[in-house]
Amino acid sequence: MPHKVDNDILIPEMDILLRDGKDVRFTPTGVSMRPFIEGERDTVILRRLPAVQVGDIVLAEITNHNSQITNHKYVLHRIIAIKNGDVTLQGDGNLVGTEHCTPNDIIGTVVQIISPNGKTKRLTRGRLWYHLRPLRKLLLKIYRHLCV
Repeated sequence: MPHKVDNDILIPEMDILLRDGKDVRFTPTGVSMRPFIEGERDTVILRRLPAVQVGDIVLAEITNHNSQITNHKYVLHRIIAIKNGDVTLQGDGNLVGTEHCTPNDIIGTVVQIISPNGKTKRLTRGRLWYHLRPLRKLLLKIYRHLCV
């Protein structure tokens, strides 16, 4: 049975391995990357790349600064824009909402998605899915009904 480790412990260790040039394999949780990555089912392989581009799926640390509290979270989302050092991320399964970070906040890039049967899924840039945003709610509902 897989062992779950808190992100605040796991991801900094993954970051060290990635900075040392190693690939890291892990099973993400959550549904924000549906239908392309199914949380707690699919496995991803991350690699530290010299540069990222729009369409890449990345693991990033998102820091929120409130008036007196700074908190952070980790997301595995797709880059939908890069402008003036600001990287905009959005989960493929998210209908609204984005996160922002800098390239330095990106821990690794997904280079492979593996389904539970061991088959490698096709890694796409998500351009068509991005342009289908007005239909995502319906498409995700159909996906959940048929596939989950």
